[in-house]
Amino acid sequence: MRTRLLGILLALLACVLIALGLPLAASEAQREQQRVVVDRIDDTARFAALAQNPFGQPESSAASEQQRTLSAELSRYHSVYGIWAGVFDLSGRAQHAYPTTWTNALDGPSAEPFREALDGRRSDDPAQVWPWQGDDARLVVASPVVWDGDVVAVVVIESPTDGMRARVFSAWLWLIGGEAFAVLFAVGVAVALTRWVLRPVHDLDKVTHDIATGRLASRVAPAGGPPELRRLARSFNEMADHVEEVLDQQRAFVADASHQLRNPLSALMLRVEVLGMELPEGHDEEMAGVREEGRRLAQVLDDLLGLARAENARPVAERCDVGRIVADRVEGWRAFARERGVALAFTAPDGALTALADPVGLGSALDAVLDNALKFTPESGAVSVEAAAEGPEVFIRVTDGGPGLDEDELARIGDRFWRSPRHQNTEGSGLGLSIARALLTANGGNIAFDAQAPTGLTVTFILPAD
Repeated sequence: MRTRLLGILLALLACVLIALGLPLAASEAQREQQRVVVDRIDDTARFAALAQNPFGQPESSAASEQQRTLSAELSRYHSVYGIWAGVFDLSGRAQHAYPTTWTNALDGPSAEPFREALDGRRSDDPAQVWPWQGDDARLVVASPVVWDGDVVAVVVIESPTDGMRARVFSAWLWLIGGEAFAVLFAVGVAVALTRWVLRPVHDLDKVTHDIATGRLASRVAPAGGPPELRRLARSFNEMADHVEEVLDQQRAFVADASHQLRNPLSALMLRVEVLGMELPEGHDEEMAGVREEGRRLAQVLDDLLGLARAENARPVAERCDVGRIVADRVEGWRAFARERGVALAFTAPDGALTALADPVGLGSALDAVLDNALKFTPESGAVSVEAAAEGPEVFIRVTDGGPGLDEDELARIGDRFWRSPRHQNTEGSGLGLSIARALLTANGGNIAFDAQAPTGLTVTFILPAD
């Protein structure tokens, strides 16, 4: 989100700089050229004034001296400034032109300005010259020499533009440098602004993730950022407090109800046993059914109490040897596996396999999963347990040889009291995997379920290695 917001701000800034910079650069080039053109117009006007008498009355006694003065001025002007300057007759032939190789005004870029000057007016402003144009780009200014209202000659000046183009390019470099500094300054301001605006959003996202992964005590610190986001943080904290309170009440109710129901249930089972001893013969099957239902109800209450305790627990994760914990739990279930005729195998890498977890909670979660795996694996089947480190996480995989689950059942496995319709007659309450998930997620772990081909189910514990 920060990248997108910065992109929007910088794109707007770039548009503003382009919208201001391009006209400013063009204006600077036009201003510099206008200054040069005005200077050349003054020069042509001065030469036209010097050429009036010698070309207006060529038979006068002073005409020859004035012609020499005009030629000397044009020669000096060319040698000092390197600018082509000349006086041409009405046919375009040079009368006094420097360099001397310039013989005709109708050749090259001076043709159009020369024709405009023949009409008795100064030539129009030349086209704009840009820094990237070559040395052949020249500024041409032509001015008529008028005597008694008639055009008797034309003064033409062709000015090289390399100096002007260099000055414009230098000004553009300063402009580009200024805009680059403005961009860097704006980037710094934009980064600070986006950090200030998005800090509450980042905190809110982090706390939302913490709450989603079971750390319900996480709260957003309503400090910094715009007032609207601070108000949102306070509202979020109030909502989180309310949700935590409701969940605590729900868990407390489940725990209290499970605990309080055990005593009446125990008393009821005792009365059933006493009643069974007084019943006449022939009712043993009904009494066995009552006892079985009583034991099942007691198991459900025990599981409910275990789930409530797991969800209310706040264990502290510590670095522990996961391989040793898994090996201990596997060894504890070997007797039950032999009793059911199921092979139980465990593989782990050499050396310690450490991860962040609550050792007691991890052991209890393993017990719930191993109980399910051994319960659903048929006789002569196999259950494999594997522990391995993969990147920044440690995986514990328990694979059974049971009937497995289809895709719809995989989407529901782990829900409270849910059991596959194919396994309704199997002993259990449907809370074992819910308890395992609650114990794992309390410290940032996770649990995943994958179907095996052709049959079987793999339950994977995912623990952070650091």
